[in-house]
Amino acid sequence: MIRRVRRLLIAVTGGVAALACTLALAGTAAAQAAPKPKPAPTGVDISGERLDAPLKLRTDTSPNEVNLVIDQVRWLGTTGQLRGPAAKDLGPKYTVVVLAAAGPQRTYDLFPLAKGGPRIYRPGKQPDLSSTRAGWFFGRLNMPETLRSVGVPMPAQFDTLAGGVGGGERVLPEEALDPVHNLDTALGELQRLLLLNVGIVLVITAGLAGIALLVRRRTR
Repeated sequence: MIRRVRRLLIAVTGGVAALACTLALAGTAAAQAAPKPKPAPTGVDISGERLDAPLKLRTDTSPNEVNLVIDQVRWLGTTGQLRGPAAKDLGPKYTVVVLAAAGPQRTYDLFPLAKGGPRIYRPGKQPDLSSTRAGWFFGRLNMPETLRSVGVPMPAQFDTLAGGVGGGERVLPEEALDPVHNLDTALGELQRLLLLNVGIVLVITAGLAGIALLVRRRTR
């Protein structure tokens, strides 16, 4: 009996030791495999159409502007669309390079006036040599106004919505802002509807009258 208990204790102790070693090795491997935290951004460089030299924004002098630009790209997922709009539908391109203390980290191509809404292209080759997938993404609706507010020479667009994705053109058509035009259109539609209803009533009345006349002739 004592021997059996001793063997059982030895087996349990060995199993616990093996489990502890396994957990330790797993913890070490997980620590080694854990991605390194991204360095804090120190600024952004913006280059593109109508910019003779890159627009340099730094967190120590323009923190709000830097955050506004980074907010346009910080939410991108791991994968995007493989194909973007046709080149003729993209409009002006602005390249944004996100900087850290060690130098350039990430780069993105922004198309704020693309047909169908702002677009973002993330190249597969990044300045920090990290591995990522190239892809196209829909941009935020406020991308044109954000770029203009930080110094990019773009026309003001006051009718774009803040936040969200897609939509680089006017959110409301010009016709929607003309109440007289909308009223005339509504009255015209109402008039056509009334005429259609009157026509239907006349056709039904004529049909009933014809049926009544036919029935009367046959019953004589």
